[in-house]
Amino acid sequence: MEKKKRIGGKLAKGVLFFCASLSVILVILMTVMIFKEGLPIFKIAGVKDFLLGSDWYPTAAEPSYGIFPMIVGSLYVTFLALLIGLPIGLLTAIFISEIASPKISRLLQQAVEILSGIPSVVYGFFGLTVIVPFVRTVFGGTGLSVLSAAFILAVMILPTLISVSAVSMRAVDNSLRAGSLALGSTKWQSIYKVVLPAAVKGIAAGVVLSIGRAIGETMAVILVAGNTPAIPGGILDPVRTMTVNIVLEMAYVRPGTEHYTALFGTALVLFLFIMLLNLVVNRILHKAVSINGK
Repeated sequence: MEKKKRIGGKLAKGVLFFCASLSVILVILMTVMIFKEGLPIFKIAGVKDFLLGSDWYPTAAEPSYGIFPMIVGSLYVTFLALLIGLPIGLLTAIFISEIASPKISRLLQQAVEILSGIPSVVYGFFGLTVIVPFVRTVFGGTGLSVLSAAFILAVMILPTLISVSAVSMRAVDNSLRAGSLALGSTKWQSIYKVVLPAAVKGIAAGVVLSIGRAIGETMAVILVAGNTPAIPGGILDPVRTMTVNIVLEMAYVRPGTEHYTALFGTALVLFLFIMLLNLVVNRILHKAVSINGK
């Protein structure tokens, strides 16, 4: 019997180790592939022309591979989405964790979970049928614009913002709340001056995660952004993000060509940006754990 238990334990340990190793191997393989296929474009087009060039004409007789409009578009849409979504998400998180009754809080949490499970293409169709006509009617233009993309991304990042912020605020020690109230602070003063400062590390991590979600989104954006590879002059102009650029053109590009390499180069830039965001999140969380540990 003991022998069977030892064999079973070793087998379970082996299976777990295999699964963990497989995950790491897949990440390494994807990283190697992206670097292998994407790095040559920096030699072909030049680092400066590729990253800062404003012309994207990969199929022209004299092709140009400047992805600066897509970089600007990605950052523009993401920043505007955060500007719209952050106040809503933070205020909702405050209500869920600090104000609402347990029953209402559970109900709102379930709604947030449902929101996070909706496929991005459904968000895209919602944006195409509701947000784009709204923007066109209220602000003018075609409606396919930076603003429409930002609106839909703001909705999509809300679950992450709300969930992470609410968890961070709930993790604040109740003795801090009690001490603040005992000193004569009102409920709102306690939230503003005690709870939020104590939870700011976790909230910041949620913001960075939301940026990663927004900048990596494709299907919803492709339906509402207009997809013009040019630097937008304003929030009502069409825009093309890096992810959309890859999806739109990878379908017809021939493997091994400069165009193919340029798309992988775009993926490499996006990959490095997301990796940087992950490092920032880990750094923030590490500091938060260290502070709480003390």
